[in-house]
Amino acid sequence: MAENNEIISNIRDSVINLSESVKDGQKNPEAINFSQGSVSELFPSASVLPAVDSEDCLFASKSGSHGSGVQVKPLWTDHVYDILPFDNPDGGVWKQGFDITYNENEWNSEPLQVFVVPHSHNDPGWLKTFDDYFRDQTQHILNNMVIKLQEDNRRKFMWSEISYFSKWWDGIDSQKKDAVKRLIKDGQFEIVTGGWVMPDEASPHYFALIDQLIEGHQWLEKNLGVKPKSGWAIDPFGHSPTMAYLLKRAGFSNMLIQRVHYSVKKHFATQKTLEFFWRQNWDLGSSTDILCHMMPFYSYDVPHTCGPDPKICCQFDFKRLPGGRVSCPWRVPPEAIHAGNVQHRAWMILDQYRKKSKLFRTKVLLAPLGDDFRYAESSEWDQQYQNYQKLFDYMNSHPEWHVKAQFGTLSDYFEALRKESNVGEKSSNSFFPVLSGDFFTYADRDHHYWSGYFTSRPFYKRLDRVLESYLRAAEILYSMALVQSSKSEKMSVFPSVDNYKLLTEARRNLGLFQHHDAITGTSKDWVVVDYGTRLFHSIMNLKKVLIDSAHILILKDKGAYNYDMSTPFLKMDDVQSSQDSLPRKTVIKLTSQPRYLLIYNPMEQERLSVVSVNVNSPRVKLLSPLGKPVAVQISAVWDGATTVSHEAYQISFVAHLPPLGLGVYQLLEVQSSEAVLADYNIYLRNSRQEKPDKLFKIKEMQNSVDNIILENSYMKLWFSGMSGLLEVCCIIFQNTVFYCFKNFELRLHNPKFG
Repeated sequence: MAENNEIISNIRDSVINLSESVKDGQKNPEAINFSQGSVSELFPSASVLPAVDSEDCLFASKSGSHGSGVQVKPLWTDHVYDILPFDNPDGGVWKQGFDITYNENEWNSEPLQVFVVPHSHNDPGWLKTFDDYFRDQTQHILNNMVIKLQEDNRRKFMWSEISYFSKWWDGIDSQKKDAVKRLIKDGQFEIVTGGWVMPDEASPHYFALIDQLIEGHQWLEKNLGVKPKSGWAIDPFGHSPTMAYLLKRAGFSNMLIQRVHYSVKKHFATQKTLEFFWRQNWDLGSSTDILCHMMPFYSYDVPHTCGPDPKICCQFDFKRLPGGRVSCPWRVPPEAIHAGNVQHRAWMILDQYRKKSKLFRTKVLLAPLGDDFRYAESSEWDQQYQNYQKLFDYMNSHPEWHVKAQFGTLSDYFEALRKESNVGEKSSNSFFPVLSGDFFTYADRDHHYWSGYFTSRPFYKRLDRVLESYLRAAEILYSMALVQSSKSEKMSVFPSVDNYKLLTEARRNLGLFQHHDAITGTSKDWVVVDYGTRLFHSIMNLKKVLIDSAHILILKDKGAYNYDMSTPFLKMDDVQSSQDSLPRKTVIKLTSQPRYLLIYNPMEQERLSVVSVNVNSPRVKLLSPLGKPVAVQISAVWDGATTVSHEAYQISFVAHLPPLGLGVYQLLEVQSSEAVLADYNIYLRNSRQEKPDKLFKIKEMQNSVDNIILENSYMKLWFSGMSGLLEVCCIIFQNTVFYCFKNFELRLHNPKFG
């Protein structure tokens, strides 16, 4: 492992050096590297914070008050990870951090602005299914929101998941809808991110991330006329720069993240770099910059959001008042705010606000107020909003405290932050540092690394990709078929409306599965089955869309078009019987009359691809769309490890299709086939005396200590002759072994590997 780490480090350093050379070649006079400066030089205001253990302070910007100064080159997160010890010393009340102190006179010239941001995190499936959560909790949260926000125009609230919001919207009356629109217009209610879900950022394909974002945004535009401008990602298990890039391209200016390794959070807190411009690695300018706020503490619940001491912050989660179903683990309950205790309680929470603000560069503070499925009961709205308003009123009425506290939305906070730091909406100046890279792998405590979900429940991760590919293909074919159907009265019976609904449902089911408790596999088993059922039904529905659309497109005589829902014009080449079963290849019955095989290329490039289908006879002939014979290989379909089926045979050939093109091939049964038969070597533990197969040449080999080698011009593989398991894989580049993996470890080329 030490050898591997050294190799990987050398490769990374080479890439970094090359990148720096390219950047230097841009001759940017404003790019200055302060990596040799001390922490005190770079951050004179950080004297109360612990020093960094490295002489290189890579993540920094030398700036004066409110952003004057020059901007350094962006730091890659890899640099931060290299200098961190990833230890976990006890930090006091902030266990994963450090003690924070301050001077009470720090806010005399400029008061602390506190934005308390009420929110409710609604997982679209986790311990309950999507529909069960909606029935039991989510609908009540949103119903109460409409009532309670209208009682006091100082109240604010945020929402993220459009999958839930759209379901609720479809069931409410026009009066409630009008009230929601007023609340949005007045700035009391804000939609943040606005995706169909709050997606995982490691497992999804970026197409699916874009799709779920578009689905949410189009719904908002159509129904509310709203375009979100701030991202809110408090629960994905690690954060990807891809998501930052997509939000930036969607027109966002700001974003917030939460689940980042606790050592990284602590390091950023010491440097006052929890707020930064997140830039893509490949961006030599600043066009991809998006202002990002990283929450500093353990979680997004109330005990970990008002300040560094969860024992105190928990006392200001008024849902936990004595007599309720939720209490504080630190065994000190909240107190309802009244005239007799308001001074003391206000000072307690202001102390937490002040300490938290010391981790940031401005005197604008964000204090989220929420947790999973909060505000479902009317009583909680009263408990939280009324008690906090009393605290705000008291603080704000004492100018000697130098604080202005209020409810706010995420955009309220970012607007105040940009104003305070003189950072424009579209320009990044040097007040905040610039960062490139990702925040994986996440650990929330000790060595609890959240990496298992990268590969857990692989069957459903695959089902996600299958649905995604079907959806892309169906959308394109449907669009082309829609154009054709409008050209004549005969084709007007094409089921365009029904298929459009199926496409929308499939897009939303795919979007739902990008949720950070869905594609990750972190939901309960019965919830996973619910997700799988949705994916499976949409795959079935998209097959119908594909069949209907291809039907209208391949007919030469469009006047002969006749749509019959009970008798599909085409059949798919595979069949899946349920959400948890494997697909089975359809066996095509061959006769002397041609069977037509329709192949579709959903990509916008010309393709040469191997296509395999199953037929019932080895006496096969294949004709191209131009009627010319096509070379075919016949392979065995195996009933077991060593038994060949004679009910089905796999034929493989190279299909050549134009961009977004359809090709119609012909399959026939002939007396004498010119197809090539596959040969097989079977390695057995013990010799077997069986009759040779009547069609395929199968050579039985005895297990030995010798390796089994498979190779081509790009790769060479060594398998154990005893176990059959892969032992070595070498990549070949320009006829030279470039590098090898042995037992999943990267190794340099060694002559013994060949």
